[in-house]
Amino acid sequence: MKIAVVILNWNGEVLLERYLPYVVKYSVDADIYVADNASTDSSIDYITKNHPSVKIIKNTENGGFAKGYNDALVNVDADIFCLLNSDVKVTSNWLVPIIEAFNRIPDAAIIQPKILDLLKKDHFEYAGAAGGFIDQLGYPFCRGRVFQTLERDNGQYNDIKEIFWATGACMFVKKNVFEELNGFDSDYFAHQEEVDFCWRAKNHGYKIMYVGTSTVYHLGGSTLSNMNPKKTYLNFRNSLFSITKNLPRRKAFTIIFLRLLLDGIAAIRFLFQLRFKHFFAIFRAHLSFYRQFRKMYKKREKTQFIRKYYATKSIVWSYFVNRISNFNILVKD
Repeated sequence: MKIAVVILNWNGEVLLERYLPYVVKYSVDADIYVADNASTDSSIDYITKNHPSVKIIKNTENGGFAKGYNDALVNVDADIFCLLNSDVKVTSNWLVPIIEAFNRIPDAAIIQPKILDLLKKDHFEYAGAAGGFIDQLGYPFCRGRVFQTLERDNGQYNDIKEIFWATGACMFVKKNVFEELNGFDSDYFAHQEEVDFCWRAKNHGYKIMYVGTSTVYHLGGSTLSNMNPKKTYLNFRNSLFSITKNLPRRKAFTIIFLRLLLDGIAAIRFLFQLRFKHFFAIFRAHLSFYRQFRKMYKKREKTQFIRKYYATKSIVWSYFVNRISNFNILVKD
């Protein structure tokens, strides 16, 4: 299999200086690309001067994660795309277990490795951890990460397991599947576009896998930190987009109604915490969802929507009421 590692960059020269050398060193069997989202810093000059083997794709605008990759990947010739954040430090031999998994599991379309925290290396990292899942109401969570609680890595997820969504921080996807699904939904701009993409892949009958024998370290928060109200806005809005697009119609309307109520409770919680920008971020997320509802509804595909899409009924109830923060206690295989 021909693999291309594609790093999306926007004004990330500092991150490229830190982490691109590891990608070059440990990815000798892959072609390496940097897809630049119209940066105004010296990113391109740095790559050209220090890593001449790295191919550069110049996007004409900063279309965020979704459009940035959609625009770039049409210029990449490979069987497997590895979409890699610029703030990820890869490790020796990280590609071999992924390639082996693709060879052993023919209907695996998307794979992610173990994602550990670069600043706290014995813990899982927020964005992806040991593979993503959602609850019945569409709230995403991970093995190794439930809301803000991150588990220590004790080898409990050193397995190969089917998951529901793979993180965009380090996602391997077959080129033909990416093209069949028409890539990411560029209306998301950033955040949760990988959940929507994987949900659509599931609806098309593909498998998404986690391979815990491959490890990378993620810095996290390089684009938007968890404390940034813009991230709150995008997460709340884009989650509603995914529900609208990927569930049977009656189910989608029911879940959306419940989510709007719970989002309101979350907004009130932010208000009591005096986090007014996050309160208004949820309000703006709902307004944007209402404005774009018809557009999202038209994107619904004529496909067989999977019925068992969730790993648990309510991650919100389990975490905030029952105080369960460990995946293996929360979800019983």
